[in-house]
Amino acid sequence: MTKETVVELDSWRLAQYAYQVPCFICEGPNQFDAELCRHCCAPMALSQQAKDPKVQPRLIGTIGPPGVGKTVYLGMLIDMLSRQMSGLQMLARGAFSVTLQQSVIAALSSCEFPAKTPSEPDRWNWVHCQVRAPKQKRPVELIMPDVAGDALLEEVDHPNSYLVVRKFLTRCAGMLLLIDAPRVAKGTAEQDFFTMKLLGYLGELDAGCGVEWRKRPMALVFTKADQCEDCFDDPERFARMHTPGLWHHCQERFPTHRFFAAGVVGGTAYRQTRLEGRVRVPLRIEPRGITQPFEWLVHSLR
Repeated sequence: MTKETVVELDSWRLAQYAYQVPCFICEGPNQFDAELCRHCCAPMALSQQAKDPKVQPRLIGTIGPPGVGKTVYLGMLIDMLSRQMSGLQMLARGAFSVTLQQSVIAALSSCEFPAKTPSEPDRWNWVHCQVRAPKQKRPVELIMPDVAGDALLEEVDHPNSYLVVRKFLTRCAGMLLLIDAPRVAKGTAEQDFFTMKLLGYLGELDAGCGVEWRKRPMALVFTKADQCEDCFDDPERFARMHTPGLWHHCQERFPTHRFFAAGVVGGTAYRQTRLEGRVRVPLRIEPRGITQPFEWLVHSLR
């Protein structure tokens, strides 16, 4: 036995899917209700928040070799700027923009370093924020992702392997390039080689924001400098002594650059764990030189 019922057709809902929303990073078409871009995995919330043609966000890259401390530096930078009552101030836009700050501060408060950023772009943390300087009338809209070092290394060695990395770096208005100070102080050439490869890769990219890469500002930050006190005294001299290839590369091809030193933790120790074995943990949080590179970069944007 069957019952006859009247079912209202909702075919009008299909009309919404006829309108394609372009991704803000790669400009690929997506459905209106997509959470991530199906081409590059960037959050589609960026496209929704960047609808105002008068205020277009600018992209800032925070990049460096794997293990250099990009996640810790970026999370601490956002936390410090969001709490400042004077000077450069930052205001997050969107709930997803607070995730990185929350995870980094929670890990450091528990005397742990945050987990390594996965290589999969759909698991990266993105930050969309407004930055206001004391002498500027209008705030600057910035987008800064926490790019995995392994993905960056793969893209540099094999171009076009990570679409989101290439599209993002092409459109970046400025760059925070992080270098591991303790490693270069020990004479390891790995950091020098990687940064030179990265600068060569940037020089080959198209002028995505209308300005050649050699004319864009670049802040080179020696991280974990609390383990190398001489790095704080004179970062440029430290770079000239320990990373001569990087120093000459910047002098010849990137005129708008400056070297900085930064440290988040004042001391570290090792702890034996059951799953990971011997791991390094922070003993205390003493941020030094965190905001200076970012402030210089924001003021140097064209």
